Amino acid sequence: MHTIRVIPCLDVDNGRVVKGVNFVDLVDAGDPVEIAAAYDLAGADEVVFLDITASSDGRKTAVELAAAVATKLFIPFTVGGGIRSVEDFRDILREGADKVAVNSAAIKRPELISEAAGKFGSQCVVVAIDAKRTTENYTGKDVTDIPDNDTPRAADTGGRWTIYLNGGRVDTGIDAVEWAKRAESLGAGEILLTSMDKDGTKSGFDIELTAAVADSVSIPVIASGGAGREEHFAEAVLKGHADAVLAASLFHFKELEISDVKSYMRSKGIVCR
Repeated sequence: MHTIRVIPCLDVDNGRVVKGVNFVDLVDAGDPVEIAAAYDLAGADEVVFLDITASSDGRKTAVELAAAVATKLFIPFTVGGGIRSVEDFRDILREGADKVAVNSAAIKRPELISEAAGKFGSQCVVVAIDAKRTTENYTGKDVTDIPDNDTPRAADTGGRWTIYLNGGRVDTGIDAVEWAKRAESLGAGEILLTSMDKDGTKSGFDIELTAAVADSVSIPVIASGGAGREEHFAEAVLKGHADAVLAASLFHFKELEISDVKSYMRSKGIVCR
């Protein structure tokens, strides 16, 4: 088994770390730079920063945040939210980020993935996928704001998952597994997969979703959404085949320590950093 990473995620809104349930009911969790520095000392392998309203508000991720974090953090970190162009990738990477996460802009213009990978390398390109289970048939809903009409969509989703734009606000009707496969083919180096159904519930990761995506691609998949206990992290790896596990509120509010999660996973035979 390859080495598994434990990653805290900082959802940022107006310069503050926030956390909610199912992408809503947000509460303040603190200053992102201070929290990131604490995670560095606590044994995190990486940190992810996501400006959760940047795309829906039509603004860029604060480059200043990346610069401030870079002065305090000595582990790899990823920044996402409001990324729309190769220039946005360049600006974030130039300030010290190791990777850039892109979601909405990649769905609307998939070529952005290949452009960024060609310019900076696939290892810098993380495609974030916000997925929600659906039992409805895809009937050709209006997704005219997505110009790339040949993106695969679920013809009959019957228990599968579709992906969402703008921080979970717009259902695209695009099948999550097919989109992950396409992202890989375009040059993505990693998938950050969040279950919207599980987000903030502490009921465990969506193992079925995680396994479906992880088994369909050869690039690393980060499981996100639903962690509540140490066992959930191990399940995401052993049953969901995730390459990394991510959590937010559990770590922010000290319900679990990163060191305890790693110790538990090691007890189950999982190799951690």
